Amino acid sequence: MKTTLFILFQQIIPQHLLSRLVGSLAECRQPWLKNWLIQRFINHFNVDMGEAQESQPQAYANFNAFFTRALKDGARKVSLDANLITSPADGAISEIGNIDYGRILQAKGRGYSLTSLVGGDEQRAEPFINGRFATIYLSPKDYHRVHMPAGAVLKEAVYVPGDLYSVNQTTAENVDALFARNERLVCIFETEQGPMAMILVGAMIVAGIETVWAGQVAPPTKQPQQIYNTQADTPILLEQGAEMGRFKLGSTVILLFPDETIEWLDSLKAGTPLRMGEVIGERIKLVDAETTEE
Repeated sequence: MKTTLFILFQQIIPQHLLSRLVGSLAECRQPWLKNWLIQRFINHFNVDMGEAQESQPQAYANFNAFFTRALKDGARKVSLDANLITSPADGAISEIGNIDYGRILQAKGRGYSLTSLVGGDEQRAEPFINGRFATIYLSPKDYHRVHMPAGAVLKEAVYVPGDLYSVNQTTAENVDALFARNERLVCIFETEQGPMAMILVGAMIVAGIETVWAGQVAPPTKQPQQIYNTQADTPILLEQGAEMGRFKLGSTVILLFPDETIEWLDSLKAGTPLRMGEVIGERIKLVDAETTEE
């Protein structure tokens, strides 16, 4: 009964209006208010400020600056081996495994469409039809910058409008096609062994998704909007471990790889905690180390 009411509540409230209002509050620079918000958040979620580049909460200009805080140098060890796939974020595995003829596991046998996830474009989805996926959930206390799991060149980035359900285990188990319904940014990259997709999924009160090449991405449009195309824009190369984006109040990152290119580590399963930069997968066809160094 409680779960049903929770889902119903999210269906009837003005999701986008609420999220934008929270976003405005998170940008507030009034010292007493932003300091109160930041300290309450740190206390409630037990945030470790010892690993932050700026450890003093009152030093942040607003709540969003605190939430997207940088880490101290060396706080995360990132593998730079081109034959390994690294975690793009702090968080935990929501689900991980194989894509089954264009169907991705959401939770407890509940699946959704790969094509819908990437914005309804069958050509964009085709390389990943029987590939590999990993869904990584970022909790409120986590570091909320997203980094590259492999070195790659950006080919396409498309903002896909949608709902703003909260993203957690309850909604994953009870809201059909949650990740293909919520607002999201679909980024297609080309690695040395083929395409890779990174989807940054928005959620309730997520005030924005940012990228290092386009800034904040949350256009007030009801239609998909292409924000980068390799044929028209300056090429963007991002090295393994480099920052590619961030959440202003965070959500979920979904990784997609084609079949026969990578395999996830056997130790990974739903609920496994992750830290940005740790190894989560291996390439099937190894990259020549000498070629990589060049």
